[in-house]
Amino acid sequence: MSDHVVLHVKGRVLVGPEEVRDELWVVGGRITYRRPAGEARTIEGWALPGLVDAHCHVGLDAHGAVDEATSEKQALTDRDAGTLLIRDAGSPADTRWIDDREDLPKIIRAGRHIARTRRYIRNYAHEIEPEDLVAYVAREARRGDGWVKLVGDWLDREAGDLGACWPRGAVEAAIAEAHRLGARVTAHCFAEDSLRDLVEAGIDCIEHATGLTDETIPLFAERGVAIVPTLVNIATFPRLAAGGEGKFPRWSAHMRRLHERRYDTVRSAYDAGIPVYVGTDAGGSLPHGLVAAEVAELVKAGIPAVEALSATAWGARRWLGRPGLEEGAEADLVVYEADPRADVRVLAAPRRVILRGRVIG
Repeated sequence: MSDHVVLHVKGRVLVGPEEVRDELWVVGGRITYRRPAGEARTIEGWALPGLVDAHCHVGLDAHGAVDEATSEKQALTDRDAGTLLIRDAGSPADTRWIDDREDLPKIIRAGRHIARTRRYIRNYAHEIEPEDLVAYVAREARRGDGWVKLVGDWLDREAGDLGACWPRGAVEAAIAEAHRLGARVTAHCFAEDSLRDLVEAGIDCIEHATGLTDETIPLFAERGVAIVPTLVNIATFPRLAAGGEGKFPRWSAHMRRLHERRYDTVRSAYDAGIPVYVGTDAGGSLPHGLVAAEVAELVKAGIPAVEALSATAWGARRWLGRPGLEEGAEADLVVYEADPRADVRVLAAPRRVILRGRVIG
């Protein structure tokens, strides 16, 4: 990392989807559109606000919490891919130390996952029963950064298929408590049958949302409930289905159906006006640094390139309450060789990453 120097970013500065400026400066780590006196280091290209991965797990791998060295490596991988703001959608590790590191992305934490007993990945979540849900949601709302993460559905071994984890009354009370404490609530949901209860109970976001149907899409749109599709993770469903075929054939077939219609599901949600944001689900079984691949997947699903970009840039930052390339904002931006609105694949090769006003590398 270099020390703070005055930077002059010139070329095309994508302040918003349509608002394009020719240049900006970074002075004292902050953005300004007023030319300062003196020398400046010039960086040329197409500038975007630092990208957002709205479903990422720093401090987690396939087996549970990881040590600080591994967490650091995960965060650095995301940073070097242009992800400068992470919504950590559940982690059993304490990653607060990252907040003191000026060279690592900013993290908005959802605390630790809250799951039903023996209904989630081992070592990931608080595993509890419905009568304890309100208390645990309150606890994680106080510990997190304005978000709480529930596991809304998972394999029900007795039924042999995906099933909702919580009764309606429990989620209504829990979401109301989170909102009272100023936190928003999101939930992991693969299947169809938990969605109506969660949305009508007032949930703010659904992760994955592969179970959306013609019946629930209008409900999401009407309530303004966002989705984070994590399509790079949904791509693993056929492999998961193959692994569970012998023991849980109904679940396996269900996972394949959800996978087969994944692009149609996301496009239908977008067409209905449901807010869609970029998330990779990195840190469980997936590697970090996949934000460009997820944007490309949204485009493949039929979301226009500018809207897919907004889902990781301008729109995502607005949704999370964090600034973009505004006058006086902390300078978190990524510079590319070409216009990412014309071809989102440009995102896979950042030319320069600027974090807190410092050029990385």
